[in-house]
Amino acid sequence: MDDYAVQTKPSTVRMERLLPGPIEKVWAYLTESEKRGSWLAFGNMDLRVGGKVHLEFNHDHSPVKEEVPEKYKDVCETGATMEGTILKVDAPHLLSYTWSEGDGAASEVTFELREAGEKVHMTLTHEKLPNRQILIGVSAGWHAHIAIMIDQLEGKTPRPFWSTHMELETEYDKRMPAA
Repeated sequence: MDDYAVQTKPSTVRMERLLPGPIEKVWAYLTESEKRGSWLAFGNMDLRVGGKVHLEFNHDHSPVKEEVPEKYKDVCETGATMEGTILKVDAPHLLSYTWSEGDGAASEVTFELREAGEKVHMTLTHEKLPNRQILIGVSAGWHAHIAIMIDQLEGKTPRPFWSTHMELETEYDKRMPAA
């Protein structure tokens, strides 16, 4: 399993990871505000089809403090939030919801979990991404956030988000085909 997300369609990326189990613990890290806030974003999820998703990002998961990169300062200073709607839910195996992009368009994020011995195989798919720049940023963002979730699940000190993200963004720019 390659660590990098792959572009499966012009507007879709998919990432697979083997996570520390059990599956119920991983599900809690996807759906419970406090646990999700330790690697991605705090906020409520009404876990039913049609339920609302509200995520509040702070990107401050590590004891290592970093400056927000210039290209992301506007978003972070105004408060990075995301509103969405649950599309599918089948605890603890499937969670899918809309994800508001900066331009107002809605993409879709799907987490699929299955037991793999004592581990959990996770497939994350993010669809309907409007352009290559967002595809690269989303790929790097998920890659960095999932790495932090793995740190949390393993009881390790979480790595810093921004330096990890920016390195990955450079790598994804090389890996993703130009339009």
